[in-house]
Amino acid sequence: MPRANANGIELEYDVTGPEGGEPLVLIMGLGAQMTRWPSAFVDKLAAKGLRVIRFDNRDVGLSSKVEGTPDFPAIFKALGDGAKPDVPYLLDDMARDAVGLLDALGIERAHIVGASLGGMVAQLVAADHPERTLSLTSIMSTTGNRALPPAKPEAIAVLNDRGPDPLLDFEGFLAHSVKGAVAIGSPGYPPDPEETKLRVRNDFNRSYSPAGFQRQYAAAMASPDRRPKLSTIKAPTVVIHGADDPLVPLTGGQDTADNIPGAELVVIPGMGHDFPPALYDTIAEAIMQAVSRAKAEAA
Repeated sequence: MPRANANGIELEYDVTGPEGGEPLVLIMGLGAQMTRWPSAFVDKLAAKGLRVIRFDNRDVGLSSKVEGTPDFPAIFKALGDGAKPDVPYLLDDMARDAVGLLDALGIERAHIVGASLGGMVAQLVAADHPERTLSLTSIMSTTGNRALPPAKPEAIAVLNDRGPDPLLDFEGFLAHSVKGAVAIGSPGYPPDPEETKLRVRNDFNRSYSPAGFQRQYAAAMASPDRRPKLSTIKAPTVVIHGADDPLVPLTGGQDTADNIPGAELVVIPGMGHDFPPALYDTIAEAIMQAVSRAKAEAA
């Protein structure tokens, strides 16, 4: 896959879809490589005439890694004191990465789609770089409003307990990953254990960057409430959220839609914090609602 110089770092990316299709950028979530946007899902978007760009965020996959070890107790203390935490980077920097990729590819404007932490980044692209944003789709994400209900304890445990070191106990690592997938996954569409193991194995073989996960986690924690910025977004917006998301509760999606003028909220019953194959068409169609609104406004 190709690499691009963007915002002072190198980003691994790929492009799927017709040469002349409107560009759509997919931004993945916490610690997840671009391959977590399943190829079958990407193909569905490309079949609708879109030029789909996915990439590894900084610190994951084959993109540049950043130095620095987050001090989480110090981050919590700074937040409690109303001070600025000391972290290697913030979500704003990751949004500038996405815009830098557009620059490198010679793309003036694109539809921006993000999932989970990637949804937070996508929101910041739309808010801070409106001239580069055709539409926004925020999936299973939230606003940074710290008054919102927290994740369920079993979902939080997935983030805080990363399981056995795969370099020492790979089978234990796989088993832990399956347990985690069930904990945050869709109760209406339970993940298949063998497919989960295959995905985790492929991700590990492609790249393993636990320190990057920690730095991205710190970036999300240290970044401020986005609601003031969300209120400035002008791009047509669709917010997609699972009704049964245990990691980012539905209130996160509702708060996102409530704070973006004209945003449309699409709630999917039985969906948790993952991308079940049975919902690829549903999610793709919701993204196309934002794309269609942008085209209608431009006409």
